Amino acid sequence: MAEKQKVVIIGANEFQAPLIQKAKERGYETHVFAWAAGDVGERLADVFHPVSIVETDAILAECRALAPAAVCSIGSDLAAITVNRVAHGLGLPANPVRTALTATNKYEMRQAFAAAGVPTPRFYRTAPGEDFSFAQTLEYPIIVKPTDRSGSRGITKLEGPEGLAQAVAAAAADSFEHRAIVEEYFSGPEYSVECISYEGRHTLLAVTEKYTTGAPHFIETGHIQPSGLPDAALAAVRQAVFAGLDALGVTTGASHSECKVRADGSVRLIEIGARMGGDCIGSDLVFLSTGLDFVGMVLDTALGHAPNLTPHAAPHTAAVRFLFSSADLARLRALQAQHPEKLVRVSEIRMAAPGSIHDSASRFGFYILACASRSEAKELAQL
Repeated sequence: MAEKQKVVIIGANEFQAPLIQKAKERGYETHVFAWAAGDVGERLADVFHPVSIVETDAILAECRALAPAAVCSIGSDLAAITVNRVAHGLGLPANPVRTALTATNKYEMRQAFAAAGVPTPRFYRTAPGEDFSFAQTLEYPIIVKPTDRSGSRGITKLEGPEGLAQAVAAAAADSFEHRAIVEEYFSGPEYSVECISYEGRHTLLAVTEKYTTGAPHFIETGHIQPSGLPDAALAAVRQAVFAGLDALGVTTGASHSECKVRADGSVRLIEIGARMGGDCIGSDLVFLSTGLDFVGMVLDTALGHAPNLTPHAAPHTAAVRFLFSSADLARLRALQAQHPEKLVRVSEIRMAAPGSIHDSASRFGFYILACASRSEAKELAQL
C-alpha cells in the first residue's frame, strides 16, 4: 500500500476542525501544529505536534522531515504568517512573502492600498507616549485598533480627541508590535467578502452581512449569508475587493475582506486578510449558503491545484450567532427544543462572568443555522 501524502495544518482550535476533517476525508495524513491546550484539533489530527504556531523555524524543521504535499490553515492571521513562511521554505504554493506582512499589519495594508489608489481613510501609526498632534487633522469619529491583531481585539471608536491616549494604550497592549493605527471611521453597514485566488485570479464566493455590538469595541454578534445586497452593490464590492487583493499581492488561497457600503453605493475597504474568514464564515456559512466547498478550495490551492468551483449542495440562508449571556444560552436551548432541524452546528459552551467579553475570543460559544429565508434566519438568531 502506498504511503499517504501528508498535509500540515497550522492551528488546532475549533475553527481549524473543518480543515482537518476535509484533509482526512480526502485521504491525507494530517499533521497539526499548535500549542498543547486540549483543543479539538489535537484529537482530530492523525499526528499532533505540540509546537506553538509562532515557532516558525521549529515547524519548518519538522516539516522538512515530513515532506508534506501542502501547508495550510483557516481563519487566523497569525497562522497565515506561519503557513506562508513554512510553505516558502518547502517550495510549496503560497502568496508572496511580502503579502503575508501587508495582509496582517493594518498600517502596512493601508500603505499598500494608498499606493495602489484604492480608497482609504486618513490614517496614522502611533504608540503610547508619542505625539498625538496628528489628531487635529482627522475628521471624527475615528477608530483606534492594534496594527497587527484580529478578532475585535483592542478596538475603540472615538467621537472626538478625548480619550485618544487611553485608546492607543489599549490597542498597543493587544498588539504584537505594541503599536496602534488611528484612522477615520467609515460610515455605513458592514459586510465581509470571501474569495479564493489561484495563479493571481480571484473568484468571489460569498458576501456576508455582519452584526456587531457597535461602539466602542464592535465585537461580532453574528453573520448572515447571503448578504441581501442588490446586484449593483455586489458588483461594486467585487471591484473594490479585487483591487485591494491586487494591491496586497494576493495570488493564492483564501481571502477575507471587510468593507462598508455607503448610502451613495460606493464601497470602502476596511481591511483584507489573506486567509479564510473566521467566525465560521468561511468554514461553514459559505458552503451552507452557496453549496461551494470553500474549505476544499483552501486545500486545493495549497496543493497547487485549481479550486473546484462546482456547487456540492443546494443553497440556504445561513447564519451564525455568538453567545454573550445566559439569555443567549436560553435562546439556544429554546431553538434546540423547538427548531432542531434548523441547527447545523453548536459549539462547546464556555460560560464566563457577565461583562467578561472584551473580544471575539472571549465569547461563550456559537450556533449555526440553515434557514429558508433571511427573515427566518434573522428572527431565529435574534440578529
